[in-house]
Amino acid sequence: QVQLVESGGGLVQAGDSLRLSCAASGSTLSNYAMAWFRQAPGRDREFVSAISWQGDSTYYRDSVKGRFTISRDNVANTVYLQMNNLKPADTAVYYCAASINYSGTYDHRMYDYWGQGTQVTVSS
Repeated sequence: QVQLVESGGGLVQAGDSLRLSCAASGSTLSNYAMAWFRQAPGRDREFVSAISWQGDSTYYRDSVKGRFTISRDNVANTVYLQMNNLKPADTAVYYCAASINYSGTYDHRMYDYWGQGTQVTVSS
């Protein structure tokens, strides 16, 4: 069983950048395909980005393509989400998720483990 802890959120202005980190412990990160989801107040949790077990495939929702980059370091047991040119619409709690069997799925039910989330707030 893997434990996930997100960090790197904060309050920024539109156009700024943030890098989120998701540190894994209790298991080897390479055993899991990883993803980032987000949830804004009053809205459903939505897929943001995903990366395959070895990092050779990445996936993004349309609204973040060209602005966000997902990466992973299986030696450091950490997944990252580099977020550039942030917009107020990106404001949400961001969650890291791990899937044993599925890579790149948008369906949150396919993920087996979740972190506690980190708040990202983008002011206009």
